Amino acid sequence: MKITDNKVVQFHYRLKDEAGTEIENSYESEPLAYLHGHKNMIVGVEKALAEKAAGDKFSVTLQPEDAYGERQEDAVQRVPVKHLMGATKWKPGMTAVINTEQGQRQVTIIKAGRFMVTVDINPPLAGKVLTFDLDVVDVRDATEEEIEHGHAHGVGGHHH
Repeated sequence: MKITDNKVVQFHYRLKDEAGTEIENSYESEPLAYLHGHKNMIVGVEKALAEKAAGDKFSVTLQPEDAYGERQEDAVQRVPVKHLMGATKWKPGMTAVINTEQGQRQVTIIKAGRFMVTVDINPPLAGKVLTFDLDVVDVRDATEEEIEHGHAHGVGGHHH
């Protein structure tokens, strides 16, 4: 079965930077699952997976605009420490999660004070050329409920 819109795709990946250094991989856990065609995946990865099938293994190198976007140097905000999720003592360079109106967002600490922190709200991988080694594990038709909700359910996907 080929990957097209409204298919649930399960895949493993290995993510590397321009130097070939591994940043992360999914092989030590369940494969990642997403609903194809519903903007649940990085644009370049979704495009690369289109028309592939279970068993396909390949690599794709993405420019920033097809991955996490270009870095925006003015993407800095001051937020109260109480809004950060993660560690209890913050230092520059650490990453934290904050809740926004668009959902959770990962931020990088620039300056930490006792009550307020200055954070870079760019995704940590913004502005980087990235290579994904992809291994398609399974492709299936999405259920009506998954299509209605706009995301995959079950193993590797969203749990209600």
